[in-house]
Amino acid sequence: MSATSRITVLTAATAAVAAAMGSAFAVAPTAVTASSHAFRLAPISAHRIVAPDGRITHSTSSNWAGYSATGSTFTSVSASWTQPTVKCGSQTTYSSFWIGIDGDGSDSVEQTGTEADCSGGQPQYYSWYEMYPAYPVNYSNTVRPGDHFTSTVSVSGSTFTLKLTDTTEGWTKTTTKKSSTAQDASAEIIAEAPSSSSVLPLANFGTANFTGATANGQPIGNFSPDQINMGSGSTTKASTSALSGGENFSVTWKHS
Repeated sequence: MSATSRITVLTAATAAVAAAMGSAFAVAPTAVTASSHAFRLAPISAHRIVAPDGRITHSTSSNWAGYSATGSTFTSVSASWTQPTVKCGSQTTYSSFWIGIDGDGSDSVEQTGTEADCSGGQPQYYSWYEMYPAYPVNYSNTVRPGDHFTSTVSVSGSTFTLKLTDTTEGWTKTTTKKSSTAQDASAEIIAEAPSSSSVLPLANFGTANFTGATANGQPIGNFSPDQINMGSGSTTKASTSALSGGENFSVTWKHS
């Protein structure tokens, strides 16, 4: 079966923001203001494989690993995951785990999730939401490795509701934001290497397990989603497993 490829790159707006930020970045796990973030959770940058029927079947992305559904209008996405434990060395590294609408072929992302970073040889765990291209905003709630999270991002008209629950610690954050530019063009469940002026080193998070992945109330597998691995050149940074039951999968770290 023949296939063709296309390239999806970071938008000009993304590039301009990244250039303006330069190479400086910092992480403040307990901060609750947008200014604590000098890195971004960005739209996908990927080499895409398109099947003869026009569906995207497999991608290698420099910053995303997981599943993305396109080809429809998406009004909700949901999933659960267990907060991974990062292994830290001397290098400062980053990893994000989230669900969201848009970002695959569009210039915005409406998303919420958790972070597992390494700074000064120490792990840092926290949670956040982001209405890209605005900066991420950290929540101050406690996040520990092994915590169980459930999350839903939904949209009605131009109003997005981003809900993140840590069922282990017993807290829920619900954020409501408006967007006049969102296209509601994709729904995704992702492990990401965040970006500053370029994609940042990926923290060794071991394996992130996602369950109950749905879009528009259906198993995400019903949308023939794109299975995305993260890589740079010939190096695989994170690999995504096949879907189980149409809504369960794992992402495994391979390289920073």
